[in-house]
Amino acid sequence: MDIVERHKVWDGYLKLWRVRISFADGGEAWREVEHHGDSVSILPYDPTRRLALTVRLPRAPMLFLGESELSEEACAGMIDAGETAEAAARREAMEELGLRLGELEPVGRAAPSPGVSAQRVNLFLAPWSAPDRVAAGGGADGEDERIEVLERPLADLARAADASAIGDLCLFSLVMALRLRRPDLF
Repeated sequence: MDIVERHKVWDGYLKLWRVRISFADGGEAWREVEHHGDSVSILPYDPTRRLALTVRLPRAPMLFLGESELSEEACAGMIDAGETAEAAARREAMEELGLRLGELEPVGRAAPSPGVSAQRVNLFLAPWSAPDRVAAGGGADGEDERIEVLERPLADLARAADASAIGDLCLFSLVMALRLRRPDLF
């Protein structure tokens, strides 16, 4: 498969292209592709107290879908130009959670919606302890994110995952990865 033609139809925070692709059998089709850059998602967990830090914040797309506008999610954010995924994870954890991260445990890089989006998310687990909470968190100045930091028992997150009660794909994936890697914490 190859892209044989592309037209940018929107250039804002989100960028939208209309692309014509050719298939190996000679067929062609038009597709829309959204891209707003690659990102990181982190689940910091305290192995001693057996809890994780998550965020809750308003999300217009959830309200658009008729769901609660408040979404509980893993800490996440965009990778800035010239920044590594690891550096972005550390920056986002400080901005959103007020947390200084030490070790990062890579889980993988995944495309959350490959049918329409060119975004890839770098997933990390990150052990932490109480002295690593050095600020209040809540988001970067000027971004108006209205982030609330939550301390969630790992057992509660596991029950929520089992009950299909985690709406954020990254949070779900990270909880499941931690359960596989460290079942003793649950």
